[in-house]
Amino acid sequence: MSETPTHLSCLPVLRSMHSDLTKAEQKIADYILNNPADVVHMTISELAEAARSAEATIFRLCRKLGFPGFQGLKIALAGDIFSPMESVSREVDVDDSAELFSAKIFGNINEGLQDTLKLLDYSALENAIQTLTAARRIDAYGSGGSAIIAADIEHRFLRFGIPVRFYADSHMQISSAALLRPGDVVIAVSHTGASREILEAARIAKQSGATIIAITSYIRSPLSQQSDIALFGMAREINYRSDAMASRLIHLAIVDLLYTGVMLKHPDLLIDNMKKVRVAISTLRL
Repeated sequence: MSETPTHLSCLPVLRSMHSDLTKAEQKIADYILNNPADVVHMTISELAEAARSAEATIFRLCRKLGFPGFQGLKIALAGDIFSPMESVSREVDVDDSAELFSAKIFGNINEGLQDTLKLLDYSALENAIQTLTAARRIDAYGSGGSAIIAADIEHRFLRFGIPVRFYADSHMQISSAALLRPGDVVIAVSHTGASREILEAARIAKQSGATIIAITSYIRSPLSQQSDIALFGMAREINYRSDAMASRLIHLAIVDLLYTGVMLKHPDLLIDNMKKVRVAISTLRL
C-alpha cells in the first residue's frame, strides 16, 4: 500500500471499526476521536505520549484502518475536519485577491522566521558549525520537498572545498551512509522528522561513525531524537500538508546560518575559492 486513497476518511472508519480494535488500539482511537484537530498537528511520538501508548501500536492501528502510515491517517483526518481550501492553507480564502493572499503567505513566512529566531538553540548552532568546519566529508539527505534544501547544501558548501554531495534517492542515501566514517557529517533534512527513509539512512550513517545534524520542524520528532545535533525551524502551518511552503524557506534560512558560520571560521579560504569559481564560470558566458 503506497498511497492513501484520496476518498478514505478517518473518523467514520475509526467509529465503524472501533469494536474490532484491541484495547490498546481503542485507547488511541478514542484519543483521536476526542481530539482530531490536535492530532493533525502531532508527530507519531507526540500522539504516543498523549495517548499513553506506543508508536508501534499507532502504526498497527493505521495499517488496520487502511492507511500506509501515520501521515496518511493525518491527511485523511484533516480532510474530515477541514474544508478543501483549509487543507491547502488555513490562512487564505477562495475569495482572496492576489494582493491579499500574497500578504497572508508572506506574513506566515515572516512569523515562522521570527519564531525560529526566538527559539533557536545557539549552542546547537555553534556546535553544528564547528562540526561542519572540521568535517572530512558532508552528505546531505532529503526527500520530496526537503531534497531542495539538501541540494542547496551541496551548492553552498561546495565553495569551501569540502567534499559534499546531496542524495534524494533513498537507496543512494543508504549506500552513502554505509560508506561513511568518523569525521564525516550527515545533514538530514525532514519537515516532519518522521520520514522512514531519512531515519533509516541516518541510523546507518550513525552506525558508520558519522555525526548527524538534523534540520526539522518538530522538537520531539524521531529524527531530532536520533541526531547528534538538531536545529529546528518553526513554521506556523498545518503539518499534514504535502507541500510545506513556509518550512521550506525556514530550513533554507537555517542552511544560510550554517554556511555563514563556517564562512566566518575560514573567510580567506572562501574568498580564494569564490575567485576560482568565478573565473571558471566566466569562461561559460558570452
